[in-house]
Parts: sequence; structure tokens; C-alpha cells
Amino acid sequence: MIDANYIVGLSDGEGCFYVLLTERNKAKNLKAHIMAKSHFYIKLRNDDLPVLEKVKEFLGFGFIYFQQEKRENHLPCYRFEVNSNEDKSKLIDFFNKYPLQSPKKQRDFQIFSEVSKMIINREHFTPDGESKIRQLKASMHR
Repeated sequence: MIDANYIVGLSDGEGCFYVLLTERNKAKNLKAHIMAKSHFYIKLRNDDLPVLEKVKEFLGFGFIYFQQEKRENHLPCYRFEVNSNEDKSKLIDFFNKYPLQSPKKQRDFQIFSEVSKMIINREHFTPDGESKIRQLKASMHR
């Protein structure tokens, strides 16, 4: 049976919070020079798909997709991902209620939360917001 504590443990071990920054073409006179996105995923071997399905069912959000690995010594796998702003807000609420136990993962979650809120509030469209997101991203996964 999957419960909140199982999801916390699984996320501590196999989960990943990350921020993606993509440079945009400044010549097009766009509001932001970067496109900022935040993501969370849990990646498991393809024979562990039922575990991810139970995680998705328990949480009530996110999606699962198949990832064909092309790297040597890597097997095909499935990823449970949270990408939409609405789902990220639910994920943040979940991990605030059920904190991660790994200090490193908890720190990455806090940065993910801050960046996600900045993106939701469209702060990445400002020079100060862009700079802060870059600083926060650089401090992740240490």
C-alpha cells in the first residue's frame, strides 16, 4: 500500500527537483530573455511502473510516461512527472505537510518551491527575477 510516507521516502531516494532555463532570442524583443520551468520527477525501471501508477493515484495529479534510454548500461524506464503550475502547487503543499528527510533533497525542494512560485507570479520576466532564479538554480544539487 502506498501512503504519504512511502512517497516521501521514494522521493528522497529516486526523486529529482530541477529548474530548466532556456535562453530566448533577444532579437525578437521578448519580455523575458529566459524561459524558466521547474519540474519534479521520479524515475524507475520499466518493471516498476505499478509503483508509479500508485503514486499518481495517491497524489491525484502528475503524469507518467515511458522513457527509452539510449545511454549504455541504462534500461528503459518510466517517469512520474509534475510540470503544470497547478500540480506544482499541490506538490509543494504535499511536501510541506510531509517533509523530505534527506537534507540535500529538502534543500532542493525549498529552492524548487521558491522558483516555482516566482514562475507562477511571472517574476522571471523581470531582470531581478531572472537573476534570482539563476542564482537559485546554481545552488541546487550540491
